[in-house]
Amino acid sequence: MAAPAPTDDRKHDDRRFLGRLSLPERRYLADALRTETVGGVLLLVAAVAALVWANTLSGSYEAVSDFHIGPAALGLDLSIQHWAADGLLAIFFFVAGIELKRELVAGELRDPRAAALPVVAALCGMAAPALVYVLVNALGNGSMDGWAVPTATDIAFALAVLAVIGTSLPSALRAFLLTLAVVDDLFAILIIAIFFTSDLNFAALGGALAGLVLFWLLLRKGVRGWYVYVPLALVIWALMYNSGIHATIAGVSMGLMLRCTTRDGEQHSPGERIEHLVRPISAGLAVPLFALFSAGVSVSGGAIGNVFTQPVTLGVVLGLVVGKAVGIFGGTWLAARFTRAELNPDLAWPDVFAVASLAGIGFTVSLLIGELAFAGDAALTDEVKAAVLMGSLIAAALASVLLKLRVRRYQALVAAEERDDDEDGIPDIYEEDNPAYHLRMAEIHERKAAEHRERAQLAGAPRDEADRPA
Repeated sequence: MAAPAPTDDRKHDDRRFLGRLSLPERRYLADALRTETVGGVLLLVAAVAALVWANTLSGSYEAVSDFHIGPAALGLDLSIQHWAADGLLAIFFFVAGIELKRELVAGELRDPRAAALPVVAALCGMAAPALVYVLVNALGNGSMDGWAVPTATDIAFALAVLAVIGTSLPSALRAFLLTLAVVDDLFAILIIAIFFTSDLNFAALGGALAGLVLFWLLLRKGVRGWYVYVPLALVIWALMYNSGIHATIAGVSMGLMLRCTTRDGEQHSPGERIEHLVRPISAGLAVPLFALFSAGVSVSGGAIGNVFTQPVTLGVVLGLVVGKAVGIFGGTWLAARFTRAELNPDLAWPDVFAVASLAGIGFTVSLLIGELAFAGDAALTDEVKAAVLMGSLIAAALASVLLKLRVRRYQALVAAEERDDDEDGIPDIYEEDNPAYHLRMAEIHERKAAEHRERAQLAGAPRDEADRPA
């Protein structure tokens, strides 16, 4: 007999920060982060491969990265590196668009009261790194063009670090980290669209907008079939690229159009189904290939030394390491204080600071913004990339130490979240208010008690026989 649906205890946690997630949200989170973790490991491998390749066979690395392919007549005769940044990352931002839409209509951001705190934290976590960068470059007479580089968080890289150090965060902390990354992605998209748009081609832009309208109408009419949407998506992407607006905007726009709420008879929304199909392509192929052709920079002693002596690169490093941690933690603490939200008693403020430090890993989008910000200066672009790598590495090391200090507490909380003694597929922690659960547990314990009484009798039988008089 199927167990009754668990009660949603979210109503008990309305004023609690990092409280327990609802069961559907926890399951979605686990599935999404599982894929991102695998993708993050591949991202790490790709980044290391790029560094080894670029520092051992630099000639071949540059030759492959600069090799051009594509129809010139359509304005798409691009280098391999360019295809990775403008083409493959459109897939990444498509998934980000779906993720953002789902969070807004069915996830943690759907309730303005619940969303206020992580959104404020994310905004502070983007503003503080930018301010750190601006301050460093104002004092050092550096370039202000890279202010947006340290503002992003790479969720896949952060999860890969957790996998490497063997730390599993409780679902509430993982959800907080994911929400930060989602809001980061949203504002990174806005930054790219507003500050890194070249001269507009209004004909191409009009075509891209017409394609997006057609995409939306087909979705509204319930038209199905990848053979309809994939060619249309490619046309929209090509037109957006030729319009002068960064082509990744096409990806996020189409992602935001998908329906992410379920209707009668649906177990999953169309957005969730498509995200489930496309996320492995994004995390396992698109982002690692982008890293392979973007992370290949010189890591000689002189290059590393320059990272800490030039205002542009020092601003990036300090923005990621100091700005992210201080901004997210400070924004979270202030928002919680003014909203009177109570921190989950199972966690502590040092846990929030550790996650804030982990959010300083700004790999993928930071590299992309670095390329856009210093597109006319190849040498400075490489130095900024080295700064992103160094800042992300320092942030990862700092977060690893902080998280390891609490690893036993996290392990206990994760074990409690996953415990399912009645084996009904629902963690016991979600059934504490369900009478049927307690009745099932009573039956289980009674059966175990009867089994142990029988074993006790059998274990005592030989001694009884031996004690009988001859």
